[in-house]
Amino acid sequence: MSSSPLPAPDAEAGTGTGPAAAPRSPDATRRSDRSRRAVLDAALDLVGEVGYNKLTIEAIAARAGVGKQTIYRWWSSKAAVLLDASLALAGDAQPEGAWGFPDTGDLAADLKSVMRATVDEFADERYAAPVRALTAAGATDPELGARFTERLLEPQLALYEERLRSAREAGQLPPDTDLRLTVEMLVGPLTYRWLMRTAPLTHAYAEALVDAVLGGAGAGWDKS
Repeated sequence: MSSSPLPAPDAEAGTGTGPAAAPRSPDATRRSDRSRRAVLDAALDLVGEVGYNKLTIEAIAARAGVGKQTIYRWWSSKAAVLLDASLALAGDAQPEGAWGFPDTGDLAADLKSVMRATVDEFADERYAAPVRALTAAGATDPELGARFTERLLEPQLALYEERLRSAREAGQLPPDTDLRLTVEMLVGPLTYRWLMRTAPLTHAYAEALVDAVLGGAGAGWDKS
């Protein structure tokens, strides 16, 4: 689950906002796209190798084979690079148009399927390292935190909420179910255990969360 990264300004053609901005040739566009992707890949590799605190724009530029100023034309900071890199990584995980939430008619089974997949994603250090770094950086940088939430987290939470809404409309949840609260009760403990490493993060734990939350929400409620 994810959203696609927003396009960044092009380093070779400028921001494209002034009268002097000229159309780029297809070759220039391809070179620009390759350079941008090289920067994103370099950021993901390096944050896993050295951690966020030691990650620098200079190191990203050297690994990507571009000039430092090229990166600064596209992004304002290493955190901004890492955010776009995480979005691109999430977008690569599924073919275009494949995003969605399973709806087999069995709410518990659908939630468990997604939660197990989330556990697997959290166990993948290529995903985990940048998201941990962005979570920590966003805690002290309100602007970054807001962008992280808006661009990466909210689209994912919206998918959960949409699936729960479908279940509520089908009579599988009480009509007064607070959808956002239910989503947070599902995702919150999973994320907390992953971030804080309080205990092993397993499929069994994810499935137990689903059972506990749906039981508390009154799944399968008696409409009589």
